[in-house]
Amino acid sequence: MIQIEKDPAKLGEVAAELFVKSAKAAIEATGKFNVALTGGSSPKGLYGLLAEEKYKSQVDWEKVFVFWGDERWVSLDDEQSNAGMAYEMLLNHVPVPEGHIFPMWAAGITPEARAQEYTGYLKKELGEEGVFDLILLGMGDDGHCASLFPGTAVLKEENKWVEGYFLKSKDIHRITLTAPLINKAKKIVFFVFGDNKAAALYEVLEGERNPTQYPSQMIQPIDGEVQWLVDEAAASKLKNV
Repeated sequence: MIQIEKDPAKLGEVAAELFVKSAKAAIEATGKFNVALTGGSSPKGLYGLLAEEKYKSQVDWEKVFVFWGDERWVSLDDEQSNAGMAYEMLLNHVPVPEGHIFPMWAAGITPEARAQEYTGYLKKELGEEGVFDLILLGMGDDGHCASLFPGTAVLKEENKWVEGYFLKSKDIHRITLTAPLINKAKKIVFFVFGDNKAAALYEVLEGERNPTQYPSQMIQPIDGEVQWLVDEAAASKLKNV
């Protein structure tokens, strides 16, 4: 499903409603809500709205468990940190128990070892099936999502839930959920804003299948659904909308 709006702020409202709906349904069904957040500029509007009373009051935050789809290997106080941004925009303003928040970065450990630790946290909270209630994702102008970048070995991963690796093209270590785990989710929401994303979005949604070059094509949930929240600038090259 693709929803296109001229104003990205409108998409933030749509996402906030989706977040609240998913949280309520999960908590009613299982007593908890497992969500993976994303970084970048696109979800900031969503996080800001969720911190406002209108939406904040609708979520039982003490039953929310927060993970991330990926992270740069930087400390939480680094401006590049996805988790740091989420704390600043949302988590510092809502009553999620600190023990329910699982940043990917940790001091004194390698990304590879942390990936194994993180898998343990996921299995404890999600169970052996590893089904998230909601995963939020952005998409880069190269078609990547999470830290699933074009041409990287992690794209071939079939068994691991989390992978840590060095991304040569960005000269930084990354840690990411893998496509097989992401595809188990009940709901996945992509945020894609800006005309710089238009070419990649066209290739991902309407181009020939080439997930090695456009990794977001790999996101095809087994039993869940994907919703694309796209502004008109990013959608400008799409033909089948």
